[in-house]
Amino acid sequence: MEYSTHQVELQIPESSRQISEDDDTNQQQQQQLSRRSNKHYGWWFRIFLYITFLLVGQSAATLLGRFYYDQGGNSKWMATFVQSAGFPILIPLFFLFKSSKKPASSLPEKPSRSSLFLLYVFFGLLLAGDNLMYSYGLLYLPVSTYSLICASQLAFNVLFSFLLNAQKFTALILNSVVIVTISAALLAVHSESDTSKKLSVGKYVIGFVCTVAASATYALYLSLLEVTFKRVIKSETFDTILKMQIFPSFVATCACVVGLYASGELRNLTAEMNDFHKGEVSYLMTLVWTAVLWQICCVGLLGLIFEVSSLFSNVISTLGLPAVPVFAVIFFHDKMDGEKVIALLLALWGFLSYVYQNYLDDSKHKSSKSDQDNEATVTN
Repeated sequence: MEYSTHQVELQIPESSRQISEDDDTNQQQQQQLSRRSNKHYGWWFRIFLYITFLLVGQSAATLLGRFYYDQGGNSKWMATFVQSAGFPILIPLFFLFKSSKKPASSLPEKPSRSSLFLLYVFFGLLLAGDNLMYSYGLLYLPVSTYSLICASQLAFNVLFSFLLNAQKFTALILNSVVIVTISAALLAVHSESDTSKKLSVGKYVIGFVCTVAASATYALYLSLLEVTFKRVIKSETFDTILKMQIFPSFVATCACVVGLYASGELRNLTAEMNDFHKGEVSYLMTLVWTAVLWQICCVGLLGLIFEVSSLFSNVISTLGLPAVPVFAVIFFHDKMDGEKVIALLLALWGFLSYVYQNYLDDSKHKSSKSDQDNEATVTN
C-alpha cells in the first residue's frame, strides 16, 4: 500500500512537467506564427507601397512630359535628361538601406571594378537611348496613344525573359503576348484619327516606331538587369540594386548633357523657358517634378525587383498604362475613339491573363513548399 502511494506521488510531478513542456512548446509555436504573420503583413505593406510609387510616379511623370510639350517645350534631349537626372534623391536611400557586412567566407566572389564600370556604362548608355526614344514618342504621339503602345513592353518582356531568364511559355502567357501585340497594332493601323494639321503621318510613324522600340529596349534592360544580378553580381540586396540604378543614371545623365551640347538645343533652352505658355516658374517646376516623379517610379520599380522579380515589376508597370489615356482625355482633351477603347480593353485583357498566370505559378510554388515543410515535420 505504501509502495503504490509512493508511485502515485512520483507520477504526479512527471505529468505536471509534461504539461509544462507542452505549454512551452505551444507558446513557442504561437510566437513563431505571430512573427511569421507580422513579416507577412509587413511584406504585403511594402509591396503595396512600391506598387503605389510605381503607378503614381509613372502616370504623373508621363502626363507632365506631355504637358511640357503642349506648353511650348520642344527639346527632346531635355525631356530625356529629366528622366534620369533625379538620381541624387536616391543616394540617401543607399545609406539608409545599406546591407550589413557578412563574413568573407559566406560572400560570393565579387566582380572586378573594371567589370562593374563597364556594366554601369553599358546600362547607362542603354538607358539614355531608351529614354530618348520615349521622348520622341511622347513628342509625336497623343499621350493616350503613346501609353497604349507602351503596353507592348509586356510582350517584349515575355520574349526576353524566355530567351535570357529561362521563362517558360504557357497558354495564358502566349495569350497575353498576342492580345497586347494586337492592341498596339490596332493603334498603328488606325493612326488617321490621331493625325492633325500640325502632325504629319510621317511624324506619327516615327513616334510609333520609337515608342515600340523604347518598349522593347526597356524590357531588354530589365531582363539583362536580372541576368546581371544572378550571374555577374550574384547579389540582390537593396543597396546593390540602388547602385545599379544610381551609377547607370549618372552615365545616362552625362550622355544627355553631351546630347544637349551636340544638338545645339542647349542654346535654345533660355528662349524656350521664356516662351513657355505657363511662365518660367511653371517651366522649371515641370522639369523638376518630372525628374522627381520618375525617381519615385524608379524606387517602386527597384522595390518590386528586390521583393519579387523584374518580371513582376514590369507587369505592374504595364498595369498603369491603360489608366493614362483616361487622364489624358480629362487633362489634355485627347480623343478616346472606338479604336482606342478596343485597344484599351485588349491591353487590360492581356494584362489580366499575365497576372493570372503569375498567380497560378505562385500558388503552385506555395503548395510545393507546404508539402516539403510537411514532409520535414513528419521526418522529425
